[in-house]
Amino acid sequence: MNSRLLTDFCHKMTIDRRYEGVLDYFQRTQPNPTTELTYHNAFEILVAVILSAQCTDKRVNMVTPALFAAYPTPQAMAAATVDDILQFVKSVSYPNSKAQHLHDMAAMLVDEFHGVVPDTMEQLTRLPGVGRKTANVMLGLVFGKAAIAVDTHVFRVSNRIGLAQGKTPLEVEKALTRHIPPELRFKAHHWLLLHGRYVCRAQRPLCLECALTPWCRHYAKQRRPLTQDGAQ
Repeated sequence: MNSRLLTDFCHKMTIDRRYEGVLDYFQRTQPNPTTELTYHNAFEILVAVILSAQCTDKRVNMVTPALFAAYPTPQAMAAATVDDILQFVKSVSYPNSKAQHLHDMAAMLVDEFHGVVPDTMEQLTRLPGVGRKTANVMLGLVFGKAAIAVDTHVFRVSNRIGLAQGKTPLEVEKALTRHIPPELRFKAHHWLLLHGRYVCRAQRPLCLECALTPWCRHYAKQRRPLTQDGAQ
């Protein structure tokens, strides 16, 4: 199919057909996606997700083993000073603010939640360092709820493919929620995140290596052949 026909076909494609194609591909090729962060319990993954903001999972996984060994529980972390915690996380992005968030988050868990990570959006977003995206990660990953966490990768890929046209993460989250069945929502978070991380990259997306081109609005708009690095 030439580029003009592909563009016309993709623009005329219904949103339901686009979702059907994308979700079917991911279900066939990645039936059990999961996070690349290393953790053993709800407290550890909460700490790891807070640290992962604007930081790679690889870097977070380098930091957390020593951090978890020093502070294995909310009680232990709350009893530490911010400077103590900073020594373990100083190689991640925004270490000072994250060290403060970790300390204050652990203190709130101890003081208000008996040291147990809560399982509702309202309670999670009360914790220092926890926004809607982090709360949705916890709801889906730890508590098995039908949540879609929209990070920068999910936001970018959803808009590029044409699954959701939104100017904010919340707009994209609402659009994805309308079209993705509850049982697939958190898997879809991982699918889109990993696709954005390794294929549909922010700079020079690997369009010629992407299996989602039949359903992708961005690809259909490319009038000229793409080079292997994604540039025209």
